[in-house]
Amino acid sequence: MPSALEGQQAPDFELTTGDGRRVALRDLRGSPVILAFYPADWSPVCSDQMALYNEVLPEFERYGARLLGISVDGKWCHRAFAENRRLRFPLLADFEPKGEVARRYRAYDEREGACARTLVVIDGAGVIRWHYVSPVDVNPGADGILAALGAIATEAHT
Repeated sequence: MPSALEGQQAPDFELTTGDGRRVALRDLRGSPVILAFYPADWSPVCSDQMALYNEVLPEFERYGARLLGISVDGKWCHRAFAENRRLRFPLLADFEPKGEVARRYRAYDEREGACARTLVVIDGAGVIRWHYVSPVDVNPGADGILAALGAIATEAHT
């Protein structure tokens, strides 16, 4: 069943990476964007999920897509985690106000005070094409992301 967010314009945001750079969604227009909201750096499932995306990154890039990891952890935590795991994509700190961006994407767990494990694929025009909330203890993998990117690519060539 499609999410209520699918087909809507993606809410714009600007967040900070672990190395202090600001990333704004509006600046990525023209290419698909993958938002991978996750609960916390260093947790076992999150570590596995981000490691998988690091390995699959060339497949995402084949579609011209940019991957952004987002959690409520601070930029210093993101920096240490990304360096330790040798991640080749930015992790963005939805730190203050805590979870503000995650809330706009229905990717915030109020009870836990952290991002819910949520995947969002946005097309080059800024429209949400796929939105999926995974059980917190399950690595959602990359198949849904790749299917969404494939559908966007197919539509672009028809």
